Amino acid sequence: MERVNFSSELTLSRLVYGMWRIGDDADTSPTHVEAKIRACLEQGITSFDQADIYGGYTAEAVLGGALRSNPGLRNQMEIVTKCGIVAPAGRYSDAPVKYYDTSRAHIEKSVEQSLRDMATDYVDVLLIHRPDPFMDPQETGSALDDLVTSGKVRSVGVSNFRPWDFELLQSAMTTPLVTNQIEISLAQVSSFTTGDVAFHQRLKHPLMVWSPLGGGALIGAGGQIGALMDEIAADNGVDRSAVAVAWLLAHPAKLMPVLGTNNLARIGRISDALKVKMDRITWFRLYQSALGRDIA
Repeated sequence: MERVNFSSELTLSRLVYGMWRIGDDADTSPTHVEAKIRACLEQGITSFDQADIYGGYTAEAVLGGALRSNPGLRNQMEIVTKCGIVAPAGRYSDAPVKYYDTSRAHIEKSVEQSLRDMATDYVDVLLIHRPDPFMDPQETGSALDDLVTSGKVRSVGVSNFRPWDFELLQSAMTTPLVTNQIEISLAQVSSFTTGDVAFHQRLKHPLMVWSPLGGGALIGAGGQIGALMDEIAADNGVDRSAVAVAWLLAHPAKLMPVLGTNNLARIGRISDALKVKMDRITWFRLYQSALGRDIA
């Protein structure tokens, strides 16, 4: 499995296992969660994506159950998690409204809770989950800098930030923001033309990609895009999901798809995307099918 450099001391696997649904599984036992982790590790997928809000603020603790049961797993993994969203659920059930909180106090409290829930002493990558229109960049930036200095967080980044949001936060920091996690898929191709991908590509930032299967829409897609995905899948001996992921992997920006499923068999096939031959012509055939028109 290809490794992606986040810093001189930290690399992540090119494919990332997303744990946003892990708390929704009928079986959240440490044994079953460990089986999911091992299915990833066997493919070279060592990076795992979390967030405090996932599962109504329960998903990190579900992962933590497996790491408490088998502490040796932690040294084989890189954990990415996020903070900054307060929703009326779980430990924030008394919140009067959903809001963003990027204050120092909230970030520090969230990280401490994440460390306890996941039974770990550090997080490999901490992301601010959403751009906060009420953010004080100096306060947020210094809090992130201090977390890296403390060793509780190895590196920091953002999620769903536009270039100007990214630059604002970075301007108030000494620690480099190492990544942005944004939505891109054959069902959401706009980031290639809005400047979101180009901005990070210019700065050589690895980009993590959420919802690479369009929230599952691509699996059941009909019409031209569905027929073309089936054609390419058949030619390569894989399924549609592998084609959709391979399309992202082929891009020069070195995109890092974050894939989440609770099905062990599907987890075991995540790396099938690496089997797909995706040349420039095939990439553009899919791109134009996604657009629903020829390019200009």
